[in-house]
Order: sequence, then C-alpha cells, then structure tokens
Amino acid sequence: MLLLFVTVILAEWSLYRSIRKQAALDEARPADAMVVLGAAQYNGAPSLVFKARLDHAFTLEERGLAPLVITTGGSGGDPRFTEAGVGQDYLIQKGVAATKILSESRSETTFESVEAVARLLAQRHAKTCIVVSDGFHLYRAKLMFAARGIIAYGSPAPASPIEADPFERALYTLREMLSSTLWYLGYRG
Repeated sequence: MLLLFVTVILAEWSLYRSIRKQAALDEARPADAMVVLGAAQYNGAPSLVFKARLDHAFTLEERGLAPLVITTGGSGGDPRFTEAGVGQDYLIQKGVAATKILSESRSETTFESVEAVARLLAQRHAKTCIVVSDGFHLYRAKLMFAARGIIAYGSPAPASPIEADPFERALYTLREMLSSTLWYLGYRG
C-alpha cells in the first residue's frame, strides 16, 4: 500500500512539473492555424483572462504566424453571447481581417473545443496549429490535439492574470492535474 501511495505521489509530482514546464514554454511558430481557447465573457466583453489570450493571439497574428485564427467557446449560460463570438469581435476591433477568423461557438469544454477545431482543420487539410491559452492549460490541450493527429504548438498568454498570481496559478495547475489525470484514465467530458 505504501508503494502505491509513493507511486501516485511521484506520478502527480511529475505531472505537475510537466504542466508547469509547458506553461513556461512559448512554442509559437508558423502553423496552418491559430486556436484561441475560450474563457469567460461578460455581457459581450471578454473577461481579463480571455482578453489576455486574445491580446496574445493578436500579437502572434501580427507576426504572420498563421493564415487563420479560430476562436472557441460556447455561451457559458448567457445565450446572447458566445466566447467564440466575443473573441472574434474583439480581434476584428483590434484590426484582424474578419476573413481570417472562424468562430467555433458550440463547445462548452476544452475537449469539445478541440474536437470541433480538429474537424475544422481537417476540412482545410491543416495539420498544425498554435494553441493560445493560459500556460496551465496548454499541457492538456496539446494532449488532446495530439490524440486527433494535430501537431499543436503551445503559446501561453504572457499577461494572464491567473499565471501572475501565485495562489491562482497553483490552484489552476492543481485543477489541470486532475483534468489531465482523468484524460489519461480515459475520461473525455
């Protein structure tokens, strides 16, 4: 029993380190598309977390790293707006051409976002993408894209308010550890 306990602790410590290592690594490079994973929106405006992701995506778009930007995220309880639509509008207001943006607005979870984006990428014969999110989120998102045969390059939002706060960073990393563990165990919700 002690051996099992030690094994679980070591596995979780290794997972924690992997998540934090990915969070600190910006792999942005030319790709077939850029995917901005959704976060909360309030009354049609992006939350601070979502705004940080969108601002980072805008910076990457200005560098010309991908010909297509895909925003993701459903309504989150407010049927008037979707995260994807709010993200699309925000990027257009910043100067990204509307023709370069697709919004995937049906997904409510990271898994659903990745599944929907994978279908959009397959329709365009795209094999690579830059994934923009908070650093803590990228490890699991990349696992999900890899499971769909897509090479994903993580690019953490440098102005993430979650990553800037040590308590929030630890809390969200622990949440990602649980989500990643469930992913490894086969849960796809």
